[in-house]
Amino acid sequence: MPLGTRSKRRPPLPLLGVGVGYVAILVVLPILVLVADGLKLGLTAFFKALTAPEALYALRLTLVLAVFIAAVDAVTGTVTAYVLARYRFPGKSLVNAMVDLPVAIPTVVTGLMLVALYGPASLAGQFLGRHGLQVIFAKPGIILALLYVTFPFVVRSVQPVVQELSRDQEEAAETLGASRWVTFKRVILPALRPALLAGTTLSFSRALGEFGSVVIVAGNIPMKTQVAPVYIYGEIESYDPAGAISVSVVLLLASLLAIFALRRFKRSGSSDA
Repeated sequence: MPLGTRSKRRPPLPLLGVGVGYVAILVVLPILVLVADGLKLGLTAFFKALTAPEALYALRLTLVLAVFIAAVDAVTGTVTAYVLARYRFPGKSLVNAMVDLPVAIPTVVTGLMLVALYGPASLAGQFLGRHGLQVIFAKPGIILALLYVTFPFVVRSVQPVVQELSRDQEEAAETLGASRWVTFKRVILPALRPALLAGTTLSFSRALGEFGSVVIVAGNIPMKTQVAPVYIYGEIESYDPAGAISVSVVLLLASLLAIFALRRFKRSGSSDA
């Protein structure tokens, strides 16, 4: 078989059963059960729970913050990945290792760290409070928590692509008088676009569902700092399955739409190539 062509052979039945069965049991089955529970409620009960003021506010806040976090991660993650892949500097290996730390530590620990750093009893929190800026139990705390836990996704998606890019085109563009920004925009960024979109989508989906760190820093204040995952937890604690299921279904649909849109873009990009 020539190099670069894909095999058309079917996988052995045991391997196919393990691969597909594992995905079906671990991923597909819980999704189907959640959707089925939502349908059991009936459309009237479902939309009544979904349109409650607290539910709508939590969903709106979550979606807006997720889009904002994904946009920030797209910029900062790409810059960080480019620096780590292209330059040498003292402490680079340490910085490279620190990028993975938010994925490795429990998210509750992330919330506790932010409270210790920016809480009302901390020096930073007292300084910011004197200037009218509240971080913990306010939206800035949620943003910091989400940025912390989502930051690695774009970096780790983009960095390998930057490392594999040839520098010939960059050097040719710079020789012709292009600035570094123009070179990055016209030469490097198009090659990074699929990886950048993949990392940004992962950041968006993670921001939608983050609970551990947010529940610590947000304070779970309805109509103010209550995001959708925390709202779902509160509804379960209040024995209101309708409220929990309806908001959960919306979060699930938002994540699925983002992932399917990414896959559609990848397929269209590969067909154009």
